[in-house]
Amino acid sequence: MDILKAIFTRRSIRKFTGEPIKEEDLKTILKAGFQAPSAHNYQPREYVVVRDKETIEKIAEFHTYGKMLPKAGCGIIVCGDKNKQPEIGFLIEDCSASIQNILLAAHGLGLGAVWCGLYSVTKLTEAMADVLNLPENIIPIGMVVVGVKDEDKQEVDRYDESKIHYDRW
Repeated sequence: MDILKAIFTRRSIRKFTGEPIKEEDLKTILKAGFQAPSAHNYQPREYVVVRDKETIEKIAEFHTYGKMLPKAGCGIIVCGDKNKQPEIGFLIEDCSASIQNILLAAHGLGLGAVWCGLYSVTKLTEAMADVLNLPENIIPIGMVVVGVKDEDKQEVDRYDESKIHYDRW
């Protein structure tokens, strides 16, 4: 898929067929996540791929906006390692860039995906860290739910020239 077409047509998908994702597609999606830019090239991103039904159910219980996870192919929890990137702002930016790449890769493969936020909601980050048994230095930043989509959405033009400023506000 052409990159500009992917950017302009990607939409958040929340309805899935329940079919598993092909291993080669999952690897491609994860590789795309690793290709995202990283402040100082510290590469603080870590990924937890969740496919275990029991773990998925636990996550869907505590994450209000993750209720679609049990019908998806998997959840990818994008985490940041505070030991690799101590500047929390840069860590969040690195993980967010990775999440965007993951969303675009899933879309480019014809799959559906949606970004479910975690950081900085303490009850979500603590619950996710507990369920996934994350080490102390690993912060769960966001979850991308990925699967074979069971809905299609129309392209939306969000361009808003009134929000563009040149040289100063």
